[in-house]
Amino acid sequence: MELSLASACADEIRDKVRAGARLSREDGRWLLTEAPVLEVGAMAEELRHARLPGRVVTFVIDSNPNYTNVCITDCQFCAFYRKPGDPEAWTLTVDEVLGKIESAASKGATTVLLQGGHNPALPLDYYLTLVRETRRRFPQVTPHFFTASEIQTIAGLNRLGIGDVLDLLREAGQRTLPGGGAEVLSERVRTRIAPKKGGPQAWLEVHREAHRRGFKSTATMMYGHVEQADDLLDHFDAIRSLQDEFGGFTAFVPWSFKPGNTLLEKWIKHYQGPNTYLRMLAVSRLYLDNFPHVQASWFSEGKKAGQIALHFGADDWGGTLFEENVHAAADYVNHVGVDEIVTLIREAGFTPAQRTTEYDILKKY
Repeated sequence: MELSLASACADEIRDKVRAGARLSREDGRWLLTEAPVLEVGAMAEELRHARLPGRVVTFVIDSNPNYTNVCITDCQFCAFYRKPGDPEAWTLTVDEVLGKIESAASKGATTVLLQGGHNPALPLDYYLTLVRETRRRFPQVTPHFFTASEIQTIAGLNRLGIGDVLDLLREAGQRTLPGGGAEVLSERVRTRIAPKKGGPQAWLEVHREAHRRGFKSTATMMYGHVEQADDLLDHFDAIRSLQDEFGGFTAFVPWSFKPGNTLLEKWIKHYQGPNTYLRMLAVSRLYLDNFPHVQASWFSEGKKAGQIALHFGADDWGGTLFEENVHAAADYVNHVGVDEIVTLIREAGFTPAQRTTEYDILKKY
């Protein structure tokens, strides 16, 4: 009887997906908690190829430096930050940050994802100068700078509205935002692991105002800590609804929490495994019917998991990440170069293609 019921649920969802119908919250809960993972993966792979014909898998040449580790927000999942005055706290000058961008550009990077802590000592002009000078000195590089919580911090410290900060960044030359800092967009989860960041609306407000102004951004999810299935569905529903408004999200990017050296480590000692990751990717492809791309995070999950992810609904490999410090602070490090990315994508049975920040293809291999 249980097998028959599972088969009936799978058939019903498969029919909905093939008809282009939106999945319900009940569908999502079954996919997250009860559906056989290979069944979910097969549905996601079928949908991925229906929406994106051909076997192209994209990647971006990028780097992910940080401008400061000083932060006053005390997120329990973060091993990177240091409080103001800590002996290990640091903040780079504008020229030092631009030196990192120059290094990335010299290696062929077309995107630099710049983020840092919430540092109350930094003036508004610091952020605007970083954007202006990146555009001026490295016109081939997209400044993919500052997460939603950083923009919230800039606005609060300068007594500006979120829209005002985004207008200033746009005037300086910025057109895209990274999706970091979402964690899980659930009131319960954010109150538990990042109470000073505010609830889901704090993150959503920034992306809504950005999309209203023509910015493109990604939506992320960091799972594998205190969330339950309904928290994940809150997250999916929130970003799917926002995407209905403006279509400003280019991709969904999930990754698993790394507990090393964090305040949550005493309660959560193990990484979520590849089965959970593959299920998350597949469910996101099926549930987020208005997201064009789903990104496989080789960096956080491992290269082999990244290859398998391409058969579970993902169509993008992410980036080269010439520099990354946040996962490294949690004792989790992966490295990959362009040649290896191309090889890994080909080994998985796909055609590699370099893309821009906004997913325009620059070159097929």
